[in-house]
Amino acid sequence: MRPGMRSGPRSGSRSSSRPGGRDRDRDRDRDRDRSSQGPPGRFFRKKICRFCSEKVTLVDYKDADRLGKFLTEKGKIIGRRITGNCARHQRLLGGAIKRARHAALLPFQAE
Repeated sequence: MRPGMRSGPRSGSRSSSRPGGRDRDRDRDRDRDRSSQGPPGRFFRKKICRFCSEKVTLVDYKDADRLGKFLTEKGKIIGRRITGNCARHQRLLGGAIKRARHAALLPFQAE
């Protein structure tokens, strides 16, 4: 036996019987159904990628006005969950913002 290995039954095995196992599965399914409906009185609007809707193929680093809309007041890049960009355009956007910072078109950090 190798060092660090225990002999005997494992403490975290799944074979242990727990009371109410089926009830827990049923409760989980019921909670899943309820969570898909969302809270009453609120609705979720799907965010769309601005670049896809405008059919932009290249995010240009020289367009500082457009890139500035994806930065916070401190100069941080806003994440795609907030902006609604798709993954491809968010990656292009991040690279363009970094290029614009090096070209002194956008600030690295705002005061």
